[in-house]
Amino acid sequence: MTTVPATMSAIAIAGKGGPEVLRPETIAVPQPGPGQLLVKVAAAGVNRPDVMQRLGLYPAPKGHSQIPGLEIAGTVVASGEGTHRFMIGHTVMALVNGGGYAEYCVADETACLPIPAGFDMVEAAVIPEGFFTVWHNVFERGSLKEGEWFLMHGGTSGIGVVAIQLARAFGAKVITTVGSADKCAACLKLGATRAVDYTREDFVEVVKAETEGRGVNVILDIVGGDYVERNIRSLAEDGRLVNIAFQKGSKVTIDLIRVMLKRLTFTGSTLRIRSEEVKARIARAVEDKALPLVADGRVKILVDSTFPLSEAAKAHERMDQSHIGKIVIKI
Repeated sequence: MTTVPATMSAIAIAGKGGPEVLRPETIAVPQPGPGQLLVKVAAAGVNRPDVMQRLGLYPAPKGHSQIPGLEIAGTVVASGEGTHRFMIGHTVMALVNGGGYAEYCVADETACLPIPAGFDMVEAAVIPEGFFTVWHNVFERGSLKEGEWFLMHGGTSGIGVVAIQLARAFGAKVITTVGSADKCAACLKLGATRAVDYTREDFVEVVKAETEGRGVNVILDIVGGDYVERNIRSLAEDGRLVNIAFQKGSKVTIDLIRVMLKRLTFTGSTLRIRSEEVKARIARAVEDKALPLVADGRVKILVDSTFPLSEAAKAHERMDQSHIGKIVIKI
């Protein structure tokens, strides 16, 4: 019988600002509701939405935990009514509605996945957010197909390293943008056809040259700002632009005539506010289509660095620096 304490250590956001606002606190252990599991967290992935929440730009939706952390790996220690797949003692990785930077976290059972054989908790903790995001936005919303060209901005981000590999594994040709020669080399090693150092090259011109003037079929963008107009210029006829973040701003001016003439689709999404049912559907698709590629080594998990829970602020400092792959908090 697993004994669950009444209180736990967690990282609270004490105001809006830099990494220093992340502070350890002792709070009550959450209780699983119907269809939920209580997971003793071994590791939690650090993601850009955590940073945006810390800055006060991405508040937790109503009913979600105010503690940051959107993906975890750990051991089930309690369950609510209506759960049936994962039992106490099972290890899982999960996309969660916040609360990951803590010793215990509640997860909807339908958003939990089994950990691939041979993977440790740190590796497992960085799978859910990236794989859910890429699968939904690149393959469902973007409808990327075998033989098409795919452009990923931010190729060494947590999302980027997954997008490059999955796109390549499903037969697409990949162009990505990054900010240094070292990052270009890393992306090429992951399977990108061409890596663009945006400090020295114009990705619009590179796309034109690589695709013989036709343009790319799908773009996954986390930048926004002036990239939006440049993305539109880089798309092929019937191309699809998917935005999942706007690091350079979401308010832009564009000439819609190109959208009309090239019959473009401009879309985007955010996972955190989606329903349990939507996340459950994406979880099953990831488990069926993507996890086998991880299990057999065709898609690699890249961990940049790890930090203990008490040093969550240092993990966020690392997020603000140049890094390749995912940053993990170990509990």
